[in-house]
Amino acid sequence: MIFLTYDFVWFALAFFALYALTARWPALRLAIVIASGIWFQFFYGGLASLLVTLALAAISYAAGRSAKKSMVVAAIAICVGTLLYSKYTLFLVQSAIEPFSSSAAAAFSSFAPAAIPLGISFFTFEFVHYLVDVHRGYPPLKRIRDFVAFALFWPTMIAGPIKRYQIFVPALHEGLKSQSSTDVMQGLVRIAIGCAKKWAADNLTGWIDFTEPQLASQTPLWRWLFLAALAARIFLDFSGYSDMAIGFARTMGITVPENFNWPYLARSPIEFWNRWHISLSTWIRDYVYIPLGGNRMGLTRRFFNALAAMTICGLWHGAAWNFAVWGLYHGAGIAFATGLRHAFPRIQPDPVISMVGRVATMLFVCFGWLLFFYPIHRAWTILTLLFLG
Repeated sequence: MIFLTYDFVWFALAFFALYALTARWPALRLAIVIASGIWFQFFYGGLASLLVTLALAAISYAAGRSAKKSMVVAAIAICVGTLLYSKYTLFLVQSAIEPFSSSAAAAFSSFAPAAIPLGISFFTFEFVHYLVDVHRGYPPLKRIRDFVAFALFWPTMIAGPIKRYQIFVPALHEGLKSQSSTDVMQGLVRIAIGCAKKWAADNLTGWIDFTEPQLASQTPLWRWLFLAALAARIFLDFSGYSDMAIGFARTMGITVPENFNWPYLARSPIEFWNRWHISLSTWIRDYVYIPLGGNRMGLTRRFFNALAAMTICGLWHGAAWNFAVWGLYHGAGIAFATGLRHAFPRIQPDPVISMVGRVATMLFVCFGWLLFFYPIHRAWTILTLLFLG
């Protein structure tokens, strides 16, 4: 984790020292934010990663400024194509070519990139959001420095939250001008909370890695504790990272989106995704689910849209079939919850129904984490051990 390395500590100390010394000069602060983002991308991702990021940023900015549909569509295609090439080439080769010809697969694999650009899953989604919203009529960013700051904002570069430019850029300029001691203190507290969560997640990871190979010889209670630890680990790890990103931004006086809102208290898969990785789930809703038709084309089409959107969400997390199945699994859960709402529209969530919903959703989500972390066959083996022993 980059935020917990010695290199990053020196980077953060230098950055915040410069940021504090330039409090009276917002334009200079903006230059420091941009320069630090460029350095961050270069140092942790490499020169090729930086050049890819800057190239896609330049293309997206130019297309947005032109506001021509053809250029916007072309820029979206280039951004998405770069993401697919960088992250999914080997997956596609292994899935579509290797089963038929290992020599052809080896030949095509040579075209795969040597490394994936740092944060490409996140900044690609931000660029697509920008281009789509400009096409929908939102005003584009006129100043290129604002777009570069949006594209290379280092606290959110690695793992989000995914930003919306209409909200982020005004918040950026407000923070540059009016950072307060309250911002600094709240940011530091949030960073400390994130570090504590990450420390707990790392300790759970050690226990999980030690326990998983021995599950077949463990008691049923121990296996269920393993499942609970798996769920706790991913929440603590991911929300801890988000807390640190939000905290670093807040220390600058800048507000970025919240990413988690007590997701394990959700009463349905729909509510879970309104609480878990919120910046991603709202992006999937606005730029995949709604364009597919959303809720507008009947219940059957609504089910299909949920399955398709969540399968894309699953593959976004990783280039492997278990991620696709995990996304499909959650899409099926959302479709099932939607069907229940449609079948029983008048039922009100009293305390008993709410508790049943929370328990059922928690179990549904926890079983899904097996697919997220393990190959499909291993996830199935662990699931059968939970129930059949």
